[in-house]
Amino acid sequence: MDPCVREAGFWEPSEGGDVQCFLCSHRCRIKPGKRGICRVRENREGKLYTLVYGRVAATGLDPVEKKPLYHFLPGSLTFSLATVGCNLDCSHCQNYSLSQAPGPPAKMPGSYVDPRGIVSEAMASGASSISYTYSEPTIFMEYALDIMEMAHEEGLKNIFVTNGFMTPEAVKALDGLLDAANVDLKGMTEDFYRKVCHAKLEPVLESIRNLKKIGVWVEVTTLVIPGYNDSEEELDKIAGFIKSVDPEMPWHVTGFHPTYKMMDVEPTKSDILEKTRTKALLSGLSYVYTGNRQSAQGANTFCPGCKALLISRQGFCINDFHIDRPNKCPSCGREIAGVFWR
Repeated sequence: MDPCVREAGFWEPSEGGDVQCFLCSHRCRIKPGKRGICRVRENREGKLYTLVYGRVAATGLDPVEKKPLYHFLPGSLTFSLATVGCNLDCSHCQNYSLSQAPGPPAKMPGSYVDPRGIVSEAMASGASSISYTYSEPTIFMEYALDIMEMAHEEGLKNIFVTNGFMTPEAVKALDGLLDAANVDLKGMTEDFYRKVCHAKLEPVLESIRNLKKIGVWVEVTTLVIPGYNDSEEELDKIAGFIKSVDPEMPWHVTGFHPTYKMMDVEPTKSDILEKTRTKALLSGLSYVYTGNRQSAQGANTFCPGCKALLISRQGFCINDFHIDRPNKCPSCGREIAGVFWR
């Protein structure tokens, strides 16, 4: 028996031996012998099985800033893991070798590691948290939930780096277990999500709201792609949406590099990222960062009140840290949003 193949959660039987999956917002109705869009959940004789429980395809020890999370335990290390598979097929995917799981009869990549083994590795590495990342963690939710519970028992935090295309039922299952998330808000039009990601926008917006409601620390990332989602109007709409949820929610605007199915698209110019950051700060967002490009100030954290420099960064490294307990600017006393202490 393959230990990675287990009956899944988040499904119900349907007519004719079909199953209805409600883990992600595709809500696939899957016929017997077939797999969902993620290609890692399969209907076997009227029951839904996950094919990637514990089937670890990648691990790593990363600075938490690499996720990117700038307001969640900055300067700490996070133990990262992934299986193969994703519920999206983004034309600009930077981890397509992991995200696009092979269909049958190809062997599914990865080797079995039980949840306790992951927690033990994370503890031994000196990490403060476990990140479910690299591919889309929603698709290995059953495995992630088991790890999360054990991680909390050992004092480790849990982080999702996610496209956000999950159902409210999935978010509910994360309540009390997930501590932080970086959500990719890839664009702000249904047209972009349909053509580039083969998905829909609204469920992602709903997930950001729902994660915030259950007390998860949320940061948002947008990869700015020339000619696709780089108009001022669209970027302004993203800033406006984040502000409507919480103006203290950090936004990372990052630069695109040609990859996967977008090798013919030019890299993002740094001035677009800087302009977006400036406009978003003026519009009322408290924390906006630029990524994947050299920037004099775009990686630093400033007090939204007095503009004092609170955290100075170079790449993923922190040079200086000036936030007083509990989360106060030492210059003016303004509260600084985030989780800065274990």
